Amino acid sequence: MNEKELVLLSKSGDREAFSALYELYKDKLYRYALYRLENRQDAEDAVSDAVYSAFYQIGRLKKPEAFSAWIFRILYFSCGEIIKARAKRRSMADINEMSEKLTYDIENTVKKTELSQALDILSDSEREIVLLSVVSGLNSKEIAKICDMTSGAVRSKLSRSLKKMREFLEG
Repeated sequence: MNEKELVLLSKSGDREAFSALYELYKDKLYRYALYRLENRQDAEDAVSDAVYSAFYQIGRLKKPEAFSAWIFRILYFSCGEIIKARAKRRSMADINEMSEKLTYDIENTVKKTELSQALDILSDSEREIVLLSVVSGLNSKEIAKICDMTSGAVRSKLSRSLKKMREFLEG
């Protein structure tokens, strides 16, 4: 069964079809959330919240072929909520301390790689576009929907961001 058929069945309330969609997307969703949140537990929570929300809102999805961008947009906002909650829980001192601790990779088990450092030189919006494209495998049209931009602007920003990273890694 293809993805479009699974979406249509899910829209009609078929839980098994939605489970199959989840199986198709779970790894990509988790990788995106992990890169964005840099914490395994937060990434798992964000994906869980996003999938739960998608399950109950799938009936509102107008175009089955837009499922990928739609679920990543839900995850994008789910990650944003976790980031906001973190900010509320921590004072500026805690944020500075956390920033120093983030010299370790996203799993906090090994030192940050050059790639992680290259991601750190990007602005928030540039990093989001790179992660959505490279880690999650979304195309510029899907990213444009998530980030409220034109697909041309996404392609341009992605190209400039990758060039920045390449220059950083070569320099």
